[in-house]
Amino acid sequence: MTTDRDDRRSTDDHGHDVIDPLYVGIVTVSSSRAQADEADPDDPGGDTIQECFEDAGHEVQERLLVRDDYSAIRTAVRGLVARPDIDVVLTTGGTGVTADDVSPEATASLFERDLPGFGELFRMLSWEEVGTRAMASRARAGIAVDTPVFCLPGSTSACETACEELIVPEAPHLAGLATRHRTGTNDQTLADYGE
Repeated sequence: MTTDRDDRRSTDDHGHDVIDPLYVGIVTVSSSRAQADEADPDDPGGDTIQECFEDAGHEVQERLLVRDDYSAIRTAVRGLVARPDIDVVLTTGGTGVTADDVSPEATASLFERDLPGFGELFRMLSWEEVGTRAMASRARAGIAVDTPVFCLPGSTSACETACEELIVPEAPHLAGLATRHRTGTNDQTLADYGE
């Protein structure tokens, strides 16, 4: 059985697999927003990510809002990476150094493979914008259930820099490579992934 992802798969000028357009999942990590009385609390980081991807012709399939909690973050990301209609997942928030900043640990617990170059490049770009404060960012990325996952800070400028300069240009290629072995097969499920 083929999937919609197979229909969106092609190769670039160098013969590398790409998926375009991408179907995106966004998880905003913020205890204050998750506990807000508002039905639709503001989410500037998530809005920025969505805008960057949609401006490039991709589609946001799901947006979630969770509190700064390891289990809540892990559960949200795990659910998204297991969905056949999600090609890439981004979290925003919870990457600093306070006690409740656990997004990097929660997402990395799902990674089959790390992408250390993302964090290194992001901090290099951040250095140009915020100087030595860049060292406090624990932004990271990896592959979970054959899905690229990016863990970003909560600030709109950080989300914009990460998406425009790094993620949006490279994610179609990463998603294509990460799923190449699944071409023409049934897609991943939580049962395939296990704990």
